[in-house]
Amino acid sequence: MIRFRLSVADLAATSFAYSPLQETVLSLRMWSGHGRRFPALREAFGGLRPSFERLDHVLLTSLVARRRYWVPDFLTPRPHTSAPDIRRELDALRATDPALVRPGLEQTFLPLGEPVPTRLAEAWGDPTGLLTDIADALEAYWEECLRPAWWPRAKAVLEADIAYRARILAAGGADALLTGISPRLSWSQDILSIERNGPWPSPPTEIPIDGRRLLLTPSCFADGVSTMLSSQALPHIVYGARGLATLAERPEQPASQALERLLGAPRARLLTLLAEPASTTELAHRLGVTPAAVSQHLSVLRAAHLLERTRHGRHIRYRRSALGTALCEPHSVDESGG
Repeated sequence: MIRFRLSVADLAATSFAYSPLQETVLSLRMWSGHGRRFPALREAFGGLRPSFERLDHVLLTSLVARRRYWVPDFLTPRPHTSAPDIRRELDALRATDPALVRPGLEQTFLPLGEPVPTRLAEAWGDPTGLLTDIADALEAYWEECLRPAWWPRAKAVLEADIAYRARILAAGGADALLTGISPRLSWSQDILSIERNGPWPSPPTEIPIDGRRLLLTPSCFADGVSTMLSSQALPHIVYGARGLATLAERPEQPASQALERLLGAPRARLLTLLAEPASTTELAHRLGVTPAAVSQHLSVLRAAHLLERTRHGRHIRYRRSALGTALCEPHSVDESGG
């Protein structure tokens, strides 16, 4: 059991963020024998395999433990803003103290009874070079596999999860928020506890927050809740994001001909897509058009009361209203045109 002790001030300062570097590193679980844990993502990542195998995939897959899918703490530093830029995150990774590399790798593998993978252990003599190689491999993986098509959709899921948590906090308070994240996370008498199973590199631990600000980050590659392997790290909890099913590759439901006649094909398709919340950027990517074109159609649909929108920080997400949903139901528009 890991216990985080939060004062009233610590609880008030607890916040959420997402991290593209975290998602890049944790997505390596999909290539390391742990993909079965995330069935909604397997088809999408299967399509990325040719690109992945052109990279330094031996180095990348060696970063994930086989038994428990742990990754070294230094690869997933706690983000310093709510929506960090991966370039700055990679710069911070490259600036990591090289003295932390070997202990971080040993802490990841040895408690599980696994040797440090050969590709990593062979570089003990040059931790600076190993750190550079890892950062370069992660950057290439991001650019070739994740950024072009996968990240816009994943980012939308992470933003939607954080917006959902904000609504829970507003409606039910901190208790409803913290206990609703995962069955393995509990909250009682100023203590936030993570139940953990199996081997761990340290005994049960109580960690005072002491003004260091607890951060919670949703991930597409967490099937429960976890924290950093080292109890000395800044307080940071990673949990499984809601809505992963929306990332599954599946044919999109076409708009009906009657709906297209009523609204026009672009707006009919937009309304059909918005059964789940999405941002202008994500919709533009899925439709292969500019965000400006999408924004114009969204304005018309919202003026007709067919859409609702919610704001989270700088981001706005749209979804069908009750009227829009009714309009998309089969037979809600007379297919005969009469």
